Amino acid sequence: MSFASDVKKELTMLEVNNPDNAKAELAALLRMNGSLGLSNMHFTLNVQTENAAIARRILSLLQKFYHLPAEISVRRQMKLNKNNLYVVRIVQGVDELLEDLHILDNFEMRPTPPDDWLEPEGMARSYLRGAFLAAGSVNNPETSRYHLEIYSLYEEQAQQLCDLMNRFDLNAKVVDRRSGFIVYQKEAEKIADMLNIMGATNAMLKMEDVRILRDMRNSVNRLVNAENANLDKTVNASQKQIDDIEFLDQEIGLHRLPDKLREMAQVRLEHREEPMSALGNYMPSGPISKSGVNHRLRKLTKIADDLRETGKLPKDIRQN
Repeated sequence: MSFASDVKKELTMLEVNNPDNAKAELAALLRMNGSLGLSNMHFTLNVQTENAAIARRILSLLQKFYHLPAEISVRRQMKLNKNNLYVVRIVQGVDELLEDLHILDNFEMRPTPPDDWLEPEGMARSYLRGAFLAAGSVNNPETSRYHLEIYSLYEEQAQQLCDLMNRFDLNAKVVDRRSGFIVYQKEAEKIADMLNIMGATNAMLKMEDVRILRDMRNSVNRLVNAENANLDKTVNASQKQIDDIEFLDQEIGLHRLPDKLREMAQVRLEHREEPMSALGNYMPSGPISKSGVNHRLRKLTKIADDLRETGKLPKDIRQN
């Protein structure tokens, strides 16, 4: 079972005892997954989903809070690898139901429910839960990038969902797609907050565990990469120093270098694996600081580079 399926399963198991919250959830489910029909001059309503648990929840909410007769039928989809389609069909009291849920207004479809109807926090949370159950998905945080989305055919509907989410500081955005509009989130922390707001506490905790573990791994990887980069830099610098000293020894002989530089060159060759911070301790004439070591090695490198480029030595060396 996918992570998104686990989230939806958890949401369908939530107990809803507040009638207003139940209506808000049901309003989103019916608005986003329902289709109206006419039979004997009365509205009928079909609500379709590929998730059996969601179909049972719709039926349960209808019966518990509206006492409406409804039935579930199963249609097998003929396309390859398609899931069964569960259809909740309501043939009685549809007009009153949809008016009460602010889907119809004087027999005209409302594009969105009134904002003030969803002002109470519990109703806003419930409406988001219904919208996610109807048309939402979330990536598995263990195997892919963080992403949660809710699909809508209508821009006004998508924008209202986005605004509702951002009431909870979820940093949601809307993007236009060919077939409709997507309300989406990309931040792990905000997705976890959304799961918690809808009531998927277990899924939220799992996501937080994954996020913390992934962040720790990323931090460790960054530290390792930084250490490796520093090590490579140190090794390269050390090898350059040794190459320069060996070049000077071959071309002019180390004995022609000034005493302090000759001493430094010999110590570097004798202690090739030592870091610069330790080389000063091996100086025969007495310990010197790391900055002193660095200064002398830089001077040796400059002499070698100048000799390679111009074939000339500094005057003080030519006189030796």
